[in-house]
Amino acid sequence: MSYVEIPGARVPVRMWTDPATVEEGALRQLQNVATLPWIEGLAVMPDVHYGKGATVGSVIAMRDAVCPAAVGVDIGCGMSAVKTSLTANDLPGDLSRLRSRIEQAIPVGRGLHTDAVDPGRFHALPTAGWDTFWSRFDTVARPVHFRRERAALQMGTLGGGNHYIELLLDSEGAVWLTLHSGSRNIGKELAEHHIGVAQKLPHNQGLVDRDLAVFVADTPQMAAYRNDLFWAQEYAKYNRTIMMALLKDVIRKEFKKAKPAFEPEISCHHNYVAEERYDGKDLLVTRKGAIRAGAGEYGIIPGSMGTSSYIVKGLGNTAAFNSASHGAGRRMSRSAAKRRFSTRDLEEQTRGVECRKDSGVVDEIPGAYKNIDQVMEQQRDLVEVVAKLKQFVCVKG
Repeated sequence: MSYVEIPGARVPVRMWTDPATVEEGALRQLQNVATLPWIEGLAVMPDVHYGKGATVGSVIAMRDAVCPAAVGVDIGCGMSAVKTSLTANDLPGDLSRLRSRIEQAIPVGRGLHTDAVDPGRFHALPTAGWDTFWSRFDTVARPVHFRRERAALQMGTLGGGNHYIELLLDSEGAVWLTLHSGSRNIGKELAEHHIGVAQKLPHNQGLVDRDLAVFVADTPQMAAYRNDLFWAQEYAKYNRTIMMALLKDVIRKEFKKAKPAFEPEISCHHNYVAEERYDGKDLLVTRKGAIRAGAGEYGIIPGSMGTSSYIVKGLGNTAAFNSASHGAGRRMSRSAAKRRFSTRDLEEQTRGVECRKDSGVVDEIPGAYKNIDQVMEQQRDLVEVVAKLKQFVCVKG
């Protein structure tokens, strides 16, 4: 579908979904964003749902301003994907050992590595910039200034919530590796610090929602946030790169006879800020639960732990600020999902997938998410499908 445009206070709201299907709270958030004095455009993806301050599944383009709460606390959260030379014929009948080996190699939840992972130990892993990246740690905000050791031990860990590692098959029977994670606790601390700073600034006192507090250009607060934001986004990308290297190591060991090979990695943020130019204007584009989908750019749009995921190529739709959805999007809150579904429902909806099926992940049940195929149908003018994937192993955070 092409977008539906609804009026906003300062800019129209372009929606790649039927406004009638969007929850009232999310619509109110979108209208609130459209009141900001710095807003230049607002695009809404088909996976849109209620968030903190701004909706998840929205693309917010502002001039000379950025809203830290719109970026969110998981700065740089995103996905990575790799196609392997393995096929369905290489897979064992019992996949539980494979899942166990992945969980042993990559800490999940609040888990840490015992020692910081050295990227130099991995074959062909690019390490250029690694030392420079860590040298910049001393420039980030004071609240995390003395916690470099923890940040180093969390590098290459999955985290919790909706973060996951999956092994999937495409329609031709090829095995893919995907993972979803972000900047871990370091990004959360940086985000919470800067959100607090922004909410106290004089120019933010009259806003309709205090979570829409912004930093504006040419101020020390903006300079400090941009420094920490871009560092955290880099941390998130390195985190996924290290995890993918660890995952490949597991695959090499478990499928030694097949001698697996790996195609180049696809990686994309979906909670981040980018400097981009549209209609002759330099803008700060916040994708909160959205990926960049510039012409020819590869991206990853996952479903839930029991449904399909997609590898896509962007069509460069500037009306959407070269963006697309970041996944299926929740159709109910975590607490609502726990009230609505049981472990028996989880077992039924993840049949055929080697994964956790206990009460601790009921809030991630496929039924709590929108229909991914319908979401893809609604954004045919934003991306083209390269591969449709179905998971057979899922490691949850």
